[in-house]
Amino acid sequence: MEFKETIRNLEPEIIKSIQESIKIKSVEETPVEGKPFGQGPYNALVYMLKLGENMGFKTKNFDGYAGHIDFGDGDETVGVLAHVDVVPEGDGWTYPPFGGEIHNGRIYGRGTMDDKGPAVIALYAMKALKDIGFVPDRRIRLILGANEESRWECMKHYFKNEEPPTMAFTPDADFPVIHGEKGIIGFDFKFPYAGTTGCDITLLDIKGGNATNMVPDKAWSKLKVADKELFISQYDKYLVGKDHKISIEETEEGFNVTALGISAHGSTPAKGENAISYLIGFLGYIYSGQCPVCRFINFYNERIAFKHHGEDVGCGLEDELSGKLDFNPGLISYDGKDIILSVNVRYPISSSAEEVFSGIRESIKETPIELVEGSIDSRPLYVSKDNELVKTLMKVYREQTGDMDSEPITIGGGTYARAMKNAVAFGPVFPGQEELAHQKDEHISIDNIIKLTEIYAHALFELAKH
Repeated sequence: MEFKETIRNLEPEIIKSIQESIKIKSVEETPVEGKPFGQGPYNALVYMLKLGENMGFKTKNFDGYAGHIDFGDGDETVGVLAHVDVVPEGDGWTYPPFGGEIHNGRIYGRGTMDDKGPAVIALYAMKALKDIGFVPDRRIRLILGANEESRWECMKHYFKNEEPPTMAFTPDADFPVIHGEKGIIGFDFKFPYAGTTGCDITLLDIKGGNATNMVPDKAWSKLKVADKELFISQYDKYLVGKDHKISIEETEEGFNVTALGISAHGSTPAKGENAISYLIGFLGYIYSGQCPVCRFINFYNERIAFKHHGEDVGCGLEDELSGKLDFNPGLISYDGKDIILSVNVRYPISSSAEEVFSGIRESIKETPIELVEGSIDSRPLYVSKDNELVKTLMKVYREQTGDMDSEPITIGGGTYARAMKNAVAFGPVFPGQEELAHQKDEHISIDNIIKLTEIYAHALFELAKH
């Protein structure tokens, strides 16, 4: 069945809808009644449900946690799982992160690729099928969550109230097909620090990062110094031969120090430049001795900084199916009593959270560092390459792209596919395409919008017919 002309006619509507969705700042906020993740995610969810309703589809809002949009009937269901919330925007954007502006044939904004753009595209793929008169044998259901970027309470609530689809894909990763995803855990390293050091420089405060599943692009510390001229001299020497950005601002007490990095998705820490690591690298240069904060700085610089696989903190795990563990120190803070470093880990498919934690506990037992284990363990996903869902999506991908060489892959990212059985991730990032999720200047090209709509329409057609 041919969709190209129908989809091409829908192009202005698709572009407008993506722009309108991007303009809704759907970063998680303080809950209010009926809006469990705050006003922004709620508005984004309602926008999508209203858009589906205006297309003539049946919709349902599940208490502001999630919603779905239905096309057709049937005892079996083909699901598309997408989310409308986004991570914080971060700094350094060329164009407004919630502007939805078009430049050079691209729509810019937080969520254009992760995951509002693909959510809108999947909905218009459903509309294209409806417009050509297709009657699905299996109901097609677009399921929308509103806090995928944090705790997944949206999917927990949804699947308490609805049966999962017979099969599903999520447009929230890479092509060709993601048949395996690493496990995901978060935890804290806690370091007791009373605020005095015994050094000529006292660390008064430290902050960095926007979310644990983002490589931090900014980190900051407040220092009290005994000798300002000496400090400036040390700073100038440190900068020699370095191309990353460390800046200082003099205050009455001493100096504020700011480090800038480059954000990336927490599942691919090597693709970013961690501002926390840059900042603590500088602190390691200006601090010396065995004062309490020196011990933390040395621990970080020797065993964590720019080591993306946990190899020096006891969790350098690896398997043939999914590769090395990914280790992202995403947040740092000081609460007046402890320095807290929050870490996001993606562990190999054949490993477990306990294997990670036991290795770390053993590694740090001779240090003052305390491991605070997180309560969430998003266990690995694995679907065989011989599964009919995987085979059908691979067939569609190859037919639509002409790429006959690619095979199903595994990733470190976590998608809604692991929220149910018989689900995989399918796009939207093509092989070789720059990964833009969680980065500044996130964008989607208009050419790819149309191509993705064609791919998802064909995929839904193949999956929804007997």
